Amino acid sequence: MLAPRFSTTLLMLAVAALSPLPGAQAAVLLVSSGDTNSVLAYDATTGEFIRTFASGGGLEEPEGLTIGPDGNLYVTSRSNEVLRYNGTTGAFLGVFASGVEDPAGLVFGPDGNLYVSSEVEGVSGSVKRFDGTTGAFIDTFASGGGLLAPEGLTFGPDGNLYVNGGENNAVLRYDGSTGDFIDVFAEVIEDPTDLVFHDGNLYVSSAATSQVLLFNGTTGEFIGIFAEGGGAEETEGIAFGPDGNLYVASELTDEIFRYDGITGAFIDIFVDEGSGGLAMPTFILFAPDIGPVPEPGTLALLSLGLLALGVVRRRAA
Repeated sequence: MLAPRFSTTLLMLAVAALSPLPGAQAAVLLVSSGDTNSVLAYDATTGEFIRTFASGGGLEEPEGLTIGPDGNLYVTSRSNEVLRYNGTTGAFLGVFASGVEDPAGLVFGPDGNLYVSSEVEGVSGSVKRFDGTTGAFIDTFASGGGLLAPEGLTFGPDGNLYVNGGENNAVLRYDGSTGDFIDVFAEVIEDPTDLVFHDGNLYVSSAATSQVLLFNGTTGEFIGIFAEGGGAEETEGIAFGPDGNLYVASELTDEIFRYDGITGAFIDIFVDEGSGGLAMPTFILFAPDIGPVPEPGTLALLSLGLLALGVVRRRAA
């Protein structure tokens, strides 16, 4: 019979083997890979491929990504659904919301509910609102201002909702409480895709020009071209990383580019072409640490530890 102290030690070793080391992999970069119907994970420091984080459950041409209040990952799918995956393991948890035609961007609002853009080309676009806990449809939250083919959306520092009108070539602003159209906040954008507020300014990716444009975050005044070059083609998702730099998905080259977060100067190709099978990257997201996929030997060790502990407890009884 295994001694109680030995069995407990064995169990502790097995659990430790499943736990990330303190300070290791502080964040990961998640990327929607449209042509592989999956979300891929990359090391946020090196850009090296870690693993396919989320797939299955009917996921088709994923675009928008966000981490919910529950810590899980929410992804828009061309199956006209929002799918939910475990935020640590990537395991499929189910269809969270359905019935939104051609969903693109998504964001949880200040009220805890989920907002999803419906980007049907050539048809009046809208932003749908779903209960942030149950996924039940609440209403069409925003649709005025002639919104067409919306993609990225975000709540600004003023609490209002900002939406990229892909066919409007503008960023439209809506009241964050009522959804009423306020104004065209920013113009002079050709095929805007994603947008993010950072350091008081608004950054918008332009797929048609393969640039990231900079606007005053209060007035919407165009400041200038912030980032371009390096070979990026058809820029889609954008995000500022833990290092303060700007990361941009290049849909046509299957790469992720990095630009200086202050000057916009091209730094490097952070994720190499096709790394991990990356194909047609769209939206990107920096997320907290994800758990490792246990090796078979580790699982065996854990099972042995649990079995040994169970034996000791039965004998003690």
